[in-house]
Amino acid sequence: MNDHQCIDLEHLDLEGAIACYLVDGPEPTIIDPGPVTTMKRLIEELAIRGVGPSELHHVLLTHIHLDHAGATGFLLDNFPKARVFVHADGASHMVDPERLVSSTRRTFGDLHDQLWGEVKPVDPDRIDVWREDEPRYVAGLRPISTPGHISHHLAFLDEGDGTLFSGDSMGITLGGGPQHPPTPPPSVNLPDWYRTLDEIRGIAPERYAATHFGFHEDVEHRRVQLLDRLKALEARVRSAVSEGREEEDAAAFEREVRRELAPFMGEERVDQYFDMFPAATDWAGVMFYIKRNP
Repeated sequence: MNDHQCIDLEHLDLEGAIACYLVDGPEPTIIDPGPVTTMKRLIEELAIRGVGPSELHHVLLTHIHLDHAGATGFLLDNFPKARVFVHADGASHMVDPERLVSSTRRTFGDLHDQLWGEVKPVDPDRIDVWREDEPRYVAGLRPISTPGHISHHLAFLDEGDGTLFSGDSMGITLGGGPQHPPTPPPSVNLPDWYRTLDEIRGIAPERYAATHFGFHEDVEHRRVQLLDRLKALEARVRSAVSEGREEEDAAAFEREVRRELAPFMGEERVDQYFDMFPAATDWAGVMFYIKRNP
């Protein structure tokens, strides 16, 4: 049986924000290596766990956002045997990340380089792609299409012990607090996400492993909670847009999220996290979706 380990990448010295998962078996595998700004720590943590340059076989990407996949190109320089596994629709952005980086810069502005660092293209000869019509396993895990956060999102299921490596499909779980919906622009599709959460119900995993953050066994409770919160955020944003109070409500949502999570994380950690990943940006992602889908 594979051994699953959570590696806290301690992004910008913040614990419990971004995780990479090591599936340590016959073919050592990592899921979501994170951004370039945490790559040094990841390499050190892998070495501590006995995974050196010649041992790593697979780098699995749930999707191509830089907090999940930004380090991939540089990481392959350090692990010459490793291959990348990604949805076919995301592969081209790993080979040529220019559009991806431009989009991320629009979202994060002047913070972009501090948060994510440089992004290096991935050699296409080292990429294995997942296609809907070609189901396959990789490193003993079953890839599952889980669109919503972005159209090419994948999760990876260990059918042996029921662990679902969920990426962002099960939302953000910080400090054991309630679910937060990660819905930044421009790629959120809410109906797709609702269908994904229904599919996860059918899969009934024993636990899930979220990139933000950690292992959780109360899967059904958190699945329902995320579904309810996505629907509530959609209704809230539609109402605010119809009444012309977008800016006011986005700011109110930011305050409410920070206040709700502070008892679980402490005010300092909450502010540090949401200064990097503002809840108002998630509000804006839903607004972006509904203005295209009135």
